[in-house]
Amino acid sequence: FFLSSAVTVGRAQVQQESSAETTEGIAISINCSHPTIQVFDYIYWYRLLPGRGPEYLEFIHKGFKALRDPPGRLLVAKDRLSSALWLDSPRLRDAAVYYCAV
Repeated sequence: FFLSSAVTVGRAQVQQESSAETTEGIAISINCSHPTIQVFDYIYWYRLLPGRGPEYLEFIHKGFKALRDPPGRLLVAKDRLSSALWLDSPRLRDAAVYYCAV
C-alpha cells in the first residue's frame, strides 16, 4: 500500500518526499526536512486518512518520542534540520497522506 506525504509551508519551510510504499507489516520511515527551523520551533505530524479529516499524531522538539497509534516513533536529527516518522509495523488502515509542519 502507499503512504504519501505532502509539502507543508508555513513560517519555516518544510520539504517531504512525494510518496513511499511498503508492504503491510514492513517498517517504513517518512522523512521531513525543515532547514529553516528556529530554536524554539516544534515539529508536528498529522495524517489524512481517506474519506476523513486530518488526524493529529504527535509533536516533538528534539530527540525521539514513541507513538502508540500508529505504532512507531518520531526522531529528530541532532541539528534539528530534519525529522522522521518511523512506522514499526504499518497496517493497511495506516495508508494515508502524512504531513509534517513546523
